[in-house]
Amino acid sequence: MSTIFRSARREDLEAVVRMLSEDTLGSTREDIDGSSAAYHAAFDAIEADANNDVIVADCDGRVAGVLQLTFVPNLTHRGGWRAQIEGVRVAADQRSRGLGAELLKHAIERARSRGCVLVQLTSDKRRDAAIRFYERLGFEATHEGMKLFLRDA
Repeated sequence: MSTIFRSARREDLEAVVRMLSEDTLGSTREDIDGSSAAYHAAFDAIEADANNDVIVADCDGRVAGVLQLTFVPNLTHRGGWRAQIEGVRVAADQRSRGLGAELLKHAIERARSRGCVLVQLTSDKRRDAAIRFYERLGFEATHEGMKLFLRDA
C-alpha cells in the first residue's frame, strides 16, 4: 500500500468528517455525512489561512487518516512559534498498523521545518488509548487543560 501525506481537498471533507464521527465522543457532536454548510465554511477558512492545514493520509487514493495542524505565534519561549495538533483520527480499519504514528511524525516534521519550538495537542481524558499513543510518541502531560464551551454542540 502506498501512503502520502497531503493537504486535504474539498472532496475529502466527507471522509474526514466520517472519521471524526467514528468514536463515542465524535458520534455525538459530528454530522456523519459532512454536508453541513458549517463544515464547508470551516474548511474554506482553514484553506485560506497559511497557518492552518488539514493533513490527510492518502492510502492508494483513499483518505485513511487526518489531523489539523495550526501554527501559532507566541510571546513566550522568546517569541517562538508552536504547532497545535487537533482532530487526529485514523479510519477504523486502518488502526494499529502504524499509520497514526507516521501521520503524527509528518506533522511534527512540518512543525520543525517551520521553526516551531514545540508541538502541543490535547486529548479528551476519556480517550485512554489515544493518550497512551501520544505518550509513546514522546508527548508529555505537562499542563492541565481547561475549556469553556460557548454554545451547545
